[in-house]
Amino acid sequence: MMSIRSNPSPAAPPPQEDAWTTSHQRLLPHWHSVSLSHQHPTLPISISRVNQFDAARLDIEMSAMLKEQLVNVFSLMKPGMLFQYEAELDAFLEFLIWRFSIWVDKPTPGIALMNLRYRDECAMALGGNVRSGLEGPGLTVAQKMWYCIAAVGGQYVWARLQSFSAFRRWGDSEQRPLARRVWGLMQRIEGLYKAASFGNLLIFLFTGRYRNLIERALRARLVYASPNMNRAVSFEYMNRQLVWNEFSEMLLLLLLLLNSSTVKSFLHPFSKDKSSTSKEDDSICPICRASPTLTYLALPCQHRYCYYCLRTRCAAVPSFRCSRCSETVVAMQQHGSVVEHKPHSQ
Repeated sequence: MMSIRSNPSPAAPPPQEDAWTTSHQRLLPHWHSVSLSHQHPTLPISISRVNQFDAARLDIEMSAMLKEQLVNVFSLMKPGMLFQYEAELDAFLEFLIWRFSIWVDKPTPGIALMNLRYRDECAMALGGNVRSGLEGPGLTVAQKMWYCIAAVGGQYVWARLQSFSAFRRWGDSEQRPLARRVWGLMQRIEGLYKAASFGNLLIFLFTGRYRNLIERALRARLVYASPNMNRAVSFEYMNRQLVWNEFSEMLLLLLLLLNSSTVKSFLHPFSKDKSSTSKEDDSICPICRASPTLTYLALPCQHRYCYYCLRTRCAAVPSFRCSRCSETVVAMQQHGSVVEHKPHSQ
């Protein structure tokens, strides 16, 4: 039997000594991208819209409190002096809040109370090690500067421009077409800004990102500072305060619609006796609450008044009633002289 013997194949050349190192360096970036995509995916997070709105409201209240304290410092100075510098005062307070919060990588007081902070969404779009969805760097120096320019400088310039144009009456000027055009341009810009703000509000209510146009332009998103901590403010007291404010405003509105003399005359039968007033109260004018220099008597009740107080009231109200007894005053008489009939309003 004839045996067949195959020729052996030539041996493969041995790999180079640094071949495994080259292969490792070539596959390492791909391995990192695959491992990060499987182990640390970017988690979608939902930030409470109520918390973000409350943070903005608290910042406004904080600015109002600081402004009130600063105005009280100048309360003894000339009245109305700070009114012409109100725009500068608001810009100064907003700059102080920005300088000691956002510029030093800290949240504003309202944002801190809501357990929120600003995050740079531009850096998050490039990818990163995200586990809970709340990681991410804060705002860059450029974002902080543009935030100050838009939020502080932009509002100040616009407020000053509006006050200057209103004082110069650009909108009513027919002789200066340039001023009229600038006024119309300002109105168009304001209308576009309000429309864009309304559109941004609708998008914010749908997505929960970027409360205003400045945050959207800078891509500065509010996220939770700590995932395990609730907001640090209770709204129980604030809710009671809001209810009381609304109730007081309703009462003020109703008081404007009521006639005080009619209410007094309606409540007079339920009051105490007319003769219950003391001699000391009867010796002063019931209108200005001072001792009359020129004493006149209201007839027929003969209660004492200042001449100017009684005459101006009778001239303003034809059926003026005595402030003490609610009796209609038909004439006035100087103390110890003849009767002077009540003047009639023209």
